[in-house]
Amino acid sequence: MLASNGWRLAPLVVVKLGRVAIQDEVGSLLNSKMSLMLLGERPGLGSPDSLGAYFTFNPVPGRTDSERNCVSNIRARGLPPEAAAAKLNSLLAASLRLGLSGIRLKDETQLPGGALRMRLEDL
Repeated sequence: MLASNGWRLAPLVVVKLGRVAIQDEVGSLLNSKMSLMLLGERPGLGSPDSLGAYFTFNPVPGRTDSERNCVSNIRARGLPPEAAAAKLNSLLAASLRLGLSGIRLKDETQLPGGALRMRLEDL
């Protein structure tokens, strides 16, 4: 989906035992406008087959969690991968267009079958 919408993808980076903030370090080293990280669920939690997708506009070291967005519970019995891909595609486009991510970028996706809508909270 991303490639068909004109996104240029940077090299895939695999980080064993990585934490969310590593996307800022990697994104900064690659001079990326946006970072997207897929992170498996931690062992011992209720859904070990779950995946989270975190993204940050203008990733640089020192970003806070409030400057990131997360699409979580991506799995067959949660948010199906196809729906997660559509949600991420829409959110990433809005993030790039608005030049921001995190708590100021709101997701009002209606699932299943609803239209994808974004709104920007008061800045």
